[in-house]
Amino acid sequence: MPLGRTMGFGANGSVSNLAPFPAGGVVAPRRLVRSGEFDVIHVHEPLVPLVGWNATLGARDPVVGTFHAYSTKGLPNHIANGLGARRVFNRLSARIAVSEAAAWTGRRWYGGEYTIIPNGVDTEAAPSGPKPVGDDLRILFVGRPEERKGLPILLTAFNALVEHVPCRLTVIGSEEEDVLRYVADPDLMRSIDVRGRVSREDLWKELHDADLLCAPSLSGESFGMVLTEAFAAGTPVIASAIAGYSDVVSDGVDGLLVPPGDPQRLAEELQRAHFEPERLQEMGEAARRSAQRYAWPRVADQVAGVYERAIEAPKPVTAAERMAHWTGLRPADGGPKRPAERLPSLDPPPAQAGKRGRAVARRLGLAVAGIMGVGLTLLAAQKIGVDNVVESIVRSNLTWVLIACALMASSLFFRAASWYWIARAALPNRPIRRRDVTSATMIGVLMSATLPARLGEPARALTLARRSGRVRETFPVLLGTLVSQTLLNLVALVLLGVIIVSTTPLFHSGTKQIFAFSLVPLIVLLVLLVAPLLMRRNGNGRLARLGGMVHRALVQVRAGLAVFRDPRRGSAASAAQLGAWAIQLAACWALLYALGLDGKAGIGAAAAVLFAVNVTAVVPATPSNIGVFQLAVISVLHSGFGVSTADALAYGVILQAVEIATAVALGLPALVREGLTWSDLRVQALSTAPVRLDSKPRARASQP
Repeated sequence: MPLGRTMGFGANGSVSNLAPFPAGGVVAPRRLVRSGEFDVIHVHEPLVPLVGWNATLGARDPVVGTFHAYSTKGLPNHIANGLGARRVFNRLSARIAVSEAAAWTGRRWYGGEYTIIPNGVDTEAAPSGPKPVGDDLRILFVGRPEERKGLPILLTAFNALVEHVPCRLTVIGSEEEDVLRYVADPDLMRSIDVRGRVSREDLWKELHDADLLCAPSLSGESFGMVLTEAFAAGTPVIASAIAGYSDVVSDGVDGLLVPPGDPQRLAEELQRAHFEPERLQEMGEAARRSAQRYAWPRVADQVAGVYERAIEAPKPVTAAERMAHWTGLRPADGGPKRPAERLPSLDPPPAQAGKRGRAVARRLGLAVAGIMGVGLTLLAAQKIGVDNVVESIVRSNLTWVLIACALMASSLFFRAASWYWIARAALPNRPIRRRDVTSATMIGVLMSATLPARLGEPARALTLARRSGRVRETFPVLLGTLVSQTLLNLVALVLLGVIIVSTTPLFHSGTKQIFAFSLVPLIVLLVLLVAPLLMRRNGNGRLARLGGMVHRALVQVRAGLAVFRDPRRGSAASAAQLGAWAIQLAACWALLYALGLDGKAGIGAAAAVLFAVNVTAVVPATPSNIGVFQLAVISVLHSGFGVSTADALAYGVILQAVEIATAVALGLPALVREGLTWSDLRVQALSTAPVRLDSKPRARASQP
């Protein structure tokens, strides 16, 4: 019986369709469960608002509740208990959990007794004939385009696999645009078949035709229905070793379990599956046998037994018992109260626990640094006097600010021109186009302005690599071209230093520290040039393989310096890059006019500011280096040129606002042109670390 329209709500890393309207979610369920004389009422997921909750509250007959979810997050469960979930669930005459993971959720947060009965599979509907024979390793992914389902992990592993193994990936449940969000190399799509939503018959066929079902989910899975369907079709699985999947897959028997979020390990297991067809066939036969555990006749018998137990549960007789039942103070199953208890997590510690711990620490560090950056700026403004700073900003000449914006924007086009000549020299046989280089430059500036850790650099290299052939081949070289631009930037910094020294009589201690810090990029550059000579692959150990991988990457990066062996392109690149710096210098000078500081600070001050903000941005502490940026400006203008701290801070705020506004104004249209969102490119930039496979698979590592 229909209950009205639903809406999608994000929950537990997924999207659930719920009936949020009172008529369909509250009134109708209560009315319907009271309208008939039922022996038993079966409510699936009693916790979900509002249908299951109100069906439980409105029922006068015995109620059985099945719990499907696996949830480790405390906040939503504490909120549910605050709204009375434990008392509502005490009105259930019996509780079913579809897995140990779902039962863990119930016991951990709500208490009570749970009978574990898995979801049923129609084994009679599954194809039973022999699998089609082919040379390719046929991999199947079935799932929604949610990050929780692990599709980006699979695509990263598959990108490495296609280099060594003839294989194809079929994606069901996601559309082509969903897959493209996570694919850095468009050429990879030639080996991927995206089917979107399919009929039940087509799904059974794809499950049967596949050599392997891959389920690389990251977390939040309580059972894994698609795993049991693959078993019924005689297809083994490679799944993440998470709580819900570990209940279903017997590692090494009917499938394989790999650490969640580990594309390297996933790629190695997929490669090994191709070279071990007999073992794959044995796991497929074992999978068919495992599917019988989930056959509907067996599952239905277990559910019917729970129905009988619920019907036989003692009914409240006295008014006090009825009141205790109605309020949920007395368990309806007649058993003793079993409160919630703290239980250890079912998820194993991840294989990359150290890396994940460092990633969490890094995120926390960046958050703290961002707060400190903003706090330092506010503290400085408070100490200087907020009114004075605001007055200086309001007093600025808007015309000169707009001129500075125009100059800053034009400098980016000069930087793009420089990179164009550098990329052409590094990749002479690739289709490098000016408009692609310009778009990539603007996207990189946008990412640098909105993210910490210099993600703008790999983002722009990745954007251009997508347009220049195979990403795996061009991306490292394009990263090397950024080293060429860094070398030109060092030349520009030296020229700025000459301007500062020749036009400024004083050489302050703060300026000395900034000059000393400018040696950092020079040291990094020398390491990139010398390291390929030192990193040699000797031996076959793990460290030797790592050294060889690093050596190959550094050689490709050093290939980006080819422009300096081409006088024509090298001259054009140098002129454009140094011209960009000259235009930025003019923009900084224009802002001095905008605030009326030209009487105290001239071209030397503009050069010092440009020098300081670029040197301190080498290792950014916060997005856009906020806080540090302003402190560098104050240090230069106040200590070196006698500008008041209020005017110096106002200058730093306006200069950074000009840079961010320019990045957004030019970067967003470039993102639109690429057909990407900011988060898409961020995911791709963060996942550029390559997965490396040997030509032949190594022995399988022991399961952690």
